[in-house]
Amino acid sequence: MAGFLANVTVAVHIFALLFIGFGGFLAWRWPKVIFVHVFFAAWGVLVNVFPWPCPLTAAENYFRHQQGLGDLPGGFNAYYLYDTVFPRSSLPVVVVIAMATVIVSYVGAYQRWRHRHHDGDAPAHRVSMG
Repeated sequence: MAGFLANVTVAVHIFALLFIGFGGFLAWRWPKVIFVHVFFAAWGVLVNVFPWPCPLTAAENYFRHQQGLGDLPGGFNAYYLYDTVFPRSSLPVVVVIAMATVIVSYVGAYQRWRHRHHDGDAPAHRVSMG
């Protein structure tokens, strides 16, 4: 059971990373998602910039210990992403692309929100045809 729970934790971690990267685009359709996304984005920055443990990594390590395995070598990103999904040497480029993606998603979410509220405030100028 611990192996299954460790795998579920990895899947949740991957979905959390995808949400951190692309969740701002969901706010284009569902504006209130932006509040959840800001929390996840801040969490992602904090656990990668400061020496704060990620609760998902801690959970996976717990389940690994239940199987007689040690902690993830180097943490989640080092074990699953670096030199697997992208070369570690390209990390600065990946960070810039990730930040740009989040910024574009937030600008787009704001523009769509503004457009919706601006259109709602404008008086109706429709001509009835009968």
